[in-house]
Amino acid sequence: MTADRAPFHFAFFVRDLESTRHFYGELLECNEGRSTDTWVDFDFFGNQISAHTTGPITTTHNTGKVEGISVPMPHFGAIVEWKRFTEIAARVQAAGIDFVLEPMTRYAGHPGEQSTMFLLDPSGNAIEFKSFRHPENVFAA
Repeated sequence: MTADRAPFHFAFFVRDLESTRHFYGELLECNEGRSTDTWVDFDFFGNQISAHTTGPITTTHNTGKVEGISVPMPHFGAIVEWKRFTEIAARVQAAGIDFVLEPMTRYAGHPGEQSTMFLLDPSGNAIEFKSFRHPENVFAA
């Protein structure tokens, strides 16, 4: 791990740990880390997320604008490999979970070409998954 590639940590509120463990642990296949009776950590695609039951859920609103499309705000997510993106989308669909924004391609033909999708966890937290056709261009204009 280098300073410029260090994983992030993100803590957020959830309604309950049972549905949270099912969603992140089973559906998204994130390994569980430490936990207590009020929070649980997951390895979220190489980053640490901590789901806590000790406060109100942050309400999301589709107020972000990307290429003229409204996206949920706030949201967090992961950048995954192209194949993994497709696998996650298939698992979400098979589980009967509705997408806020179905898988789509943005910036086609540009250096930042990416697949993206948005969904909500059982507590209503918005999550974006994206994958770059050319990962070296994650920050390209």
